[in-house]
Amino acid sequence: MNKDLGDRLFEFAVSVIKCLRKIENSTEASVIKYQLTKSSTSSGANYEEAQAASSRADFKNKISISLREMRESNYWLRIMKRIEIGETEMRGFLINESDELKKILGSIASKITEKK
Repeated sequence: MNKDLGDRLFEFAVSVIKCLRKIENSTEASVIKYQLTKSSTSSGANYEEAQAASSRADFKNKISISLREMRESNYWLRIMKRIEIGETEMRGFLINESDELKKILGSIASKITEKK
């Protein structure tokens, strides 16, 4: 649907992974790193799967999963901000980017629902 969005989701996931590599391991950091890695990469992966959806319902389902995963990514990034782990500038960029990506994915999801 939108190559630029796919690229943004890919770059977001890569940026998250690079950011997380710089955080020292502790019990709570390990949980955050694991969960955030999963959710950030899953959002892009589900968007990619949506591009080859077998039906409108399949497309809607994959976009909805992508949106949920981006919401989860934003949640973990906000926790990182609150407990002050990770580089401040990169963390701020990732929170802003996840907010924008949530809005874009949410808009796509709502347009699919409206067209029914």
